[in-house]
Amino acid sequence: MNAITPPPAPIPPSPYSSALGKSNSESHTLSVLVDNEPGVLARVVGLFSGRGYNIESLTVAEVAHAEHFSRITIVTSGPPEAIEQITHQLERIVPIHRVTDLTVHGKAIERELAMVKVRGKGDDRMEALRLAEAFKARVIDATIESFIFELTGAPGKINDFVELMRPIGLIEVSRTGVAAITRGAAGM
Repeated sequence: MNAITPPPAPIPPSPYSSALGKSNSESHTLSVLVDNEPGVLARVVGLFSGRGYNIESLTVAEVAHAEHFSRITIVTSGPPEAIEQITHQLERIVPIHRVTDLTVHGKAIERELAMVKVRGKGDDRMEALRLAEAFKARVIDATIESFIFELTGAPGKINDFVELMRPIGLIEVSRTGVAAITRGAAGM
């Protein structure tokens, strides 16, 4: 007798997909000045996950050693009202000193560092080197069968480079995440 396999149970929708499925979803870069102490990053990340929003990029580094301040740069997407709500809720977390939505406050400069490992021999190897030169990527490691390129630039530039390397023999990508700062003389 043949056993009939029941159809798989439907996967419930995640709050993230429903929140981002809205047509008015926008990408925003938030800069958050915090005390450099244990647990702060977990509280910030928890705020996003608790509301069903994904963090697309996250970087953290100490920026003022004497004051023990760190800067968290977060790239996320969502409806403008949700981003505004998250910004206000971030401001209420005690070890946070300032939250700036760099997307709203004018043009910000965004940069990212990537290391891209590519397999290549013969013509593919030459093509990878030509593309790397066009993108101003540096070879930081080379073997007979592969390269590791270092590339700094806007996230879109890095995405373009990775996509061009894919058919050549992309092996692996490591990215730092976005670091951003506003233009002009004013500081955070």
